[in-house]
Amino acid sequence: MIQIFTGDNRVKAQEEIKRILGDNYEVLDGPDLNLSDLPSIFLGASLFTDKRHILIRDFTANKTIYAELPKYLNTSHDIILFETKLDKRSTVYKDIKDKITIKEFKSPEDPNLKLVFGIYRTAKTDGPRAIKMLEIIKPNEDPIKFTGLLISQALKDYASNQGTKEKIILKSLSKLDLAMKSTKIDPWLLVESFLLGLSTI
Repeated sequence: MIQIFTGDNRVKAQEEIKRILGDNYEVLDGPDLNLSDLPSIFLGASLFTDKRHILIRDFTANKTIYAELPKYLNTSHDIILFETKLDKRSTVYKDIKDKITIKEFKSPEDPNLKLVFGIYRTAKTDGPRAIKMLEIIKPNEDPIKFTGLLISQALKDYASNQGTKEKIILKSLSKLDLAMKSTKIDPWLLVESFLLGLSTI
């Protein structure tokens, strides 16, 4: 049995790997494998048991061996392919997606995510109002994580419109990030200062 696990929630994925494979399983790295390794991995038996438990990391990153995967779908071993990235557009994926189990482990979405982006958009035109919105999430939010979300939104803006204003905002956020990590000033004060000044950029 072959299964593919993917997604950014590695903790949940690892729990499921242990549930299926147990505590004692083989670990292989896909990029290090050769075509000649595949028959022994998928079809070969070990000295101690006929059924092997194997975790292969980033198997699909090795395009040469990934192309051979459909030949081994009927393996009697328990094999999990743990993929950092999984290209759902590839020919191999389309060929196997209905023949094996593919599980995606996503980290739960931050409930404050939309509000953070709302604060950022509001601050562009109305800094004081953005500060009032910030007060709602401050008790349950980390200022460094919040700044990271601001940066991700600014990067999206820059990707869609590479203007002077977008460049200045990114530079300002870079300075904010550095100040938060290198000064003893209350991080939230630094964030509020940035938000208040955003509408003047």
